[in-house]
Amino acid sequence: MNVHFIAIGGSAMHNLALALHNKGYQVTGSDDEIFEPSKSRLQAKGLLPETYGWFPEKINATIDAIVLGMHAKADNPELLKAQELGLKIYSYPEFLYEQSKNKTRVVIGGSHGKTTITSMILHVMHYHDKDVDYMVGAQLEGFDVMVKLTEENDFMVLEGDEYLSSPIDRRPKFHLYKPNIALLSGIAWDHINVFPTYDNYVEQFRIFVDSIVSGGSITYNEEDLEVKRVVEASVNAIRKLPYKTPNYTVENGQTLLETPEGPLPIEVFGKHNLNNLAGAKWICQHMGIDEDDFYEAIATFKGASKRLEKIAESKTGVAYKDFAHSPSKVEATTKAVKEQYRHRTLVACLELHTYSSLNAEFLKEYKGTLDAADVAVVFYSPHAVEIKKLKEVTHEQIANAFERDDLIIYTNPDDFKRFLFSQDFNNKALLLMSSGNYGGLNFDEVKGLIE
Repeated sequence: MNVHFIAIGGSAMHNLALALHNKGYQVTGSDDEIFEPSKSRLQAKGLLPETYGWFPEKINATIDAIVLGMHAKADNPELLKAQELGLKIYSYPEFLYEQSKNKTRVVIGGSHGKTTITSMILHVMHYHDKDVDYMVGAQLEGFDVMVKLTEENDFMVLEGDEYLSSPIDRRPKFHLYKPNIALLSGIAWDHINVFPTYDNYVEQFRIFVDSIVSGGSITYNEEDLEVKRVVEASVNAIRKLPYKTPNYTVENGQTLLETPEGPLPIEVFGKHNLNNLAGAKWICQHMGIDEDDFYEAIATFKGASKRLEKIAESKTGVAYKDFAHSPSKVEATTKAVKEQYRHRTLVACLELHTYSSLNAEFLKEYKGTLDAADVAVVFYSPHAVEIKKLKEVTHEQIANAFERDDLIIYTNPDDFKRFLFSQDFNNKALLLMSSGNYGGLNFDEVKGLIE
């Protein structure tokens, strides 16, 4: 099969391209810019475009399928040529569904926790040599690629993102997978540029639950009241299986999970991660892994890349970075680190980087999210606000939103870096939360702060 990718350089897109190449497909692609690590990974397989740009002359009747990435625009010259020729055009999730429509599809949805839960499931399967197809949104230890596709595997595990499918398909990705087995971890308003009201956002999860194949199942976090409402109100003919945070203790910086065989030391920590673990356990059991085997495997799980990732540790100090940016994730991550290191001073730094977080109307959602930190710092770039064509966000608006009198706010990357490097991290825990890099912060240099 001959497949052409329009915008092949994206994180998800290049992983799908690699997966198809590994499956024996003929793969080509275009993009106007490709950054690392996509560039090197495509180059290693001979899939990197010779020249950057859009070339409609590449599009002809020999192509069996076009996969259209979100980075492309609706007036992309290659897309227009494909439409003119009447070629089959897929969004990323549509193509994944096509590759898995004869398999048992396991879809993990939720505003938060979905990458971690998907990663936990794949870790357990890998530990027990159970081969499954998958798509996950983070690089995992022990896995070469973030997408794997085969003809023979029975299961396809998919991280179910609620963001849009493509420039010409405005449906959320997770509406297209039609799961046999689904999980819903939490609902907390996000992506306000696409879902302008809370109700509009919640509606996407109602549609997701109703898209589950008749006779399938939904495993859901009963501690999230909105999730509970959405699932229990659905009239879809599916099994509804609630889960909740298991009992655990923290002793000397070590989290111990209570199991039928006694306390089990685990690598991940925080109430939200223990809640994720409970969801992953049920899904693994649906996939044929018994409880004892799950516990044996999960004890060795160290977390998904950029999700509460330990970047440095000494006898008296520790530093973590985390992808957290939405209010619910920021609050959960901050509480988790404080609970794990309750006798240390927690310095929590948050970069407001996404469209939602830089929106003046949305800022109030951050109220109280940094309360667990002993020292709370917010960094944002006025230039990023300009680029996203948003109204100016003021120092005062941020201070009012978080409702914390001692909140430290920086708008200049150099000032933030000076603050960070002037700290004594003896008996402290540092938490850096962002989907960006604080205007160019070198995380390797940060490691030198913890000695």
